[in-house]
Amino acid sequence: MPEALPTEMLEYVAERFRVLGDATRLSIIRVLIDDGEMNVGDLVERLDSSQANVSKHLRILANAGVVSRRPEGTAAYYSVTDPSLMPICSIVCDRLRHQVADEARHFAV
Repeated sequence: MPEALPTEMLEYVAERFRVLGDATRLSIIRVLIDDGEMNVGDLVERLDSSQANVSKHLRILANAGVVSRRPEGTAAYYSVTDPSLMPICSIVCDRLRHQVADEARHFAV
């Protein structure tokens, strides 16, 4: 079992979960993981959202160190830079799939 974080670090952990606790930000992360680096316009189109909304969420993700921003001419390209996201998402998604399957079996009886 990993060593427990000092109590003073728990606020940083809570902040990371707050950053990840938004469906739009999770959608952005999923698209960037699946399709790789994209600019805001590409993300707006893929997510069927407004430019202002996508930009706001990208700023939050970038400030948290979850994504990086690479300027190129008049555009900026974003990519996921936090290597912990894949295992975290895998653990949570797999658990939710099992939970939903268990509940479905329970209600089917």
